[in-house]
Amino acid sequence: METIYLAIPLIPLLAAVVAGFFGQQIGRAGAHWVTILAVGASFLLSTVVLYDQVWAGAPVYNETVYTWAVVGGLQMEVGFLIDRLTAVMMTVVTFVSLMVHIYTIGYMHDDDGYQRFFAYISLFTFAMLMLVMANNFLQLFFGWEAVGLVSYLLIGFWFKRDTAIFANLKAFLVNRVGDFGFLLGIALIVFYFGTLDYQEAFAAAEANAGLTLSIFGTAEWSVLTVACILLFIGAMGKSAQVPLHVWLPDSMEGPTPISALIHAATMVTAGIFLVARMSPLFELSEVALSFVLIIGAVTALFMGLIGLVQNDIKRVVAYSTLSQLGYMVVALGVSAYAAGIFHLMTHAFFKALLFLGAGSVIIAMHHVQDMRQMGGLKKYMPITYWTMLLGTLALIGFPGFSGYFSKDGIILAVGESERAGATFAYLCVMLGVFVTALYSFRLFFLVFHGKERMDEHTRSHLHECPRVVTVPLLLLAIPSVLIGFYTVTPMLFGDFFGPAIHVAEGNDVLAAVGASYGSAMALLLHGFAAPPVYLAAAGVLTAWFFYIKRPDLLPGVNRTFAPAIRVLENKYGFDDLYIKYIAGAGRGLGNALWQVGDRSFIDGALVNGTAQLIGRMGARVRLLQSGYLYHYAFIMIIGLLVLIGWFLGGQLF
Repeated sequence: METIYLAIPLIPLLAAVVAGFFGQQIGRAGAHWVTILAVGASFLLSTVVLYDQVWAGAPVYNETVYTWAVVGGLQMEVGFLIDRLTAVMMTVVTFVSLMVHIYTIGYMHDDDGYQRFFAYISLFTFAMLMLVMANNFLQLFFGWEAVGLVSYLLIGFWFKRDTAIFANLKAFLVNRVGDFGFLLGIALIVFYFGTLDYQEAFAAAEANAGLTLSIFGTAEWSVLTVACILLFIGAMGKSAQVPLHVWLPDSMEGPTPISALIHAATMVTAGIFLVARMSPLFELSEVALSFVLIIGAVTALFMGLIGLVQNDIKRVVAYSTLSQLGYMVVALGVSAYAAGIFHLMTHAFFKALLFLGAGSVIIAMHHVQDMRQMGGLKKYMPITYWTMLLGTLALIGFPGFSGYFSKDGIILAVGESERAGATFAYLCVMLGVFVTALYSFRLFFLVFHGKERMDEHTRSHLHECPRVVTVPLLLLAIPSVLIGFYTVTPMLFGDFFGPAIHVAEGNDVLAAVGASYGSAMALLLHGFAAPPVYLAAAGVLTAWFFYIKRPDLLPGVNRTFAPAIRVLENKYGFDDLYIKYIAGAGRGLGNALWQVGDRSFIDGALVNGTAQLIGRMGARVRLLQSGYLYHYAFIMIIGLLVLIGWFLGGQLF
């Protein structure tokens, strides 16, 4: 199996090298075939690993592959930790990546950077696999930074657009803030526990749970609380939690396939995976878990509200991602790590489906993304219509769909929790159900129903996309509908993840949920007697009423709620805060230092001032150079007389 473990990440890496460095030689077809076959092979091997871990009962694999360096006894290694959590993540990442690779053939068909794009997404897959397979913090950080680097390249793939460059720079800078906290967290673990290895760090943390440190003044802070919060700040950047969420909607400037890959199963889920993997550390700090819970709850509700006022089809789905990531983080905050990972898995399928479906619409609309210029696409694009309907129903938690089981599991787990902040979080996730249904079906009705609002030229060319685009939609629709029903019992109520996830005694809210609803059918029947289903139905009916039945009422509604709408359109002022004030203050300080320090002192006084002084002195001295010999002889005689006088004066006095 060791060979398989090595092959899974290295095959996409090799394909990325071939497509990237030899793209001109192998051509466009060669680039997509080599990367698709590579990711397909990784997916098949990942399913072998999943089977081996789940059904064959293979032991956990935790071994070093390569020792990079040893510094003062600190081992810096490349190693793999293969357990059920890893196997699930590997399978989800490679399957979604494979669908995105196939879809890209149709979406990027006419793009000049075709080979480069395939090289990037294959490299992205390698980086994510290295992250989830790591058994130590060094390799985790390598994968963490690698997905950040490649996402920077992909968001700015169309680098001739100013908006794309702004978006990838914004993503890069915001993630550097999170990664700084992440790196400090790793450094704290190494400083106090002396290891980069997960298992050694977990054992040392449990044995030294009472360790404290002083940060400000004489106040003592728990080492584990500080370390966990710092690690979670890294997760806030990657998984776009408030206030480090601002980069994710702007990442829509990249091509749609990478939007699906980033938002569905790779970069943004890295933070969720991180906290679940670090559950033995987080379970030792109630403060850190409450912090996680509050951040997730705020993100789940308030980012979903912004989706109500977006008109770009991809940005609506992007804010949906922010909200759903908030749900996952809420699950982590109440120690329902399995529920968070379960929602991560189901969300990967239906969110990839929604993004790729949105891309299909964009192709048909000749790259128009404003939903106000769409409408009535159902009759032109039946496959896209039905697959996006399935994905939307999964997203809002329609009973029986995958999203229902994972989202309802989170809501029930939060309801069982007594952790500080759980009441606030419960209110947020419940209201979030209504909001999710409202913005989801607002998108669906504006795009596929109602009056056709596109221009005549676009209408005359409307048609369903080719099979290379629609087949991935159909394949993603299957797990979006079915996988939740068949996996909810072992993942939520069983011991599916085994030792991969640790929950302290007294924190196991999922056990309490399982005592009442221990099977998929029981959870399904419960849905019809619980508020979330009816809140979702209310959201759908509200969207139908205002966007299909009585759209003439919308102007009046918009006038009534104009102040609130302006707040949402302004995204609560986060962009203004960061761009105008924080970045503006930084630029102002830099400009002042340049004016005073660089321009006035260094350039003015030191460099230019010295040159000017020497120039003026040279101008004066140059007057002594007359060119006449008798002048020079006279000066020599005067100089000689001065020397003789100085000498005789010294002798006499």
